[in-house]
Amino acid sequence: MITIYHYTKCSKSRCALTYLDKNGQPYNTRFYLDNPLSKEELIALSKKINAPLINMVRTNESIYKELFGSNVPSDEQLLEAMVAHPILLQRPIVERDDEAIIARPPEKVFELLQ
Repeated sequence: MITIYHYTKCSKSRCALTYLDKNGQPYNTRFYLDNPLSKEELIALSKKINAPLINMVRTNESIYKELFGSNVPSDEQLLEAMVAHPILLQRPIVERDDEAIIARPPEKVFELLQ
């Protein structure tokens, strides 16, 4: 089953949902601002993405800049920040079984569907 970590105000996230709908793919939607990911879930998701944790973080968000400025945070600091401030999670993230992608651009969803 596919899960999309979704933020309704994000156009790229809405576009990824549209791609899933057009392809008739069943999926679960996790509204991660309403239902934030735990530290353990973030760690598991980062392993599925197979990229450095910082890739899952929206470093352009004002809260990121307030927390870290120009400093390079550790993975532990990033995890704590993402749990406390779920808006920092990059979007959309689409997960299926043992793999996940950051669907930026949204067309990357097709990589997961093949």
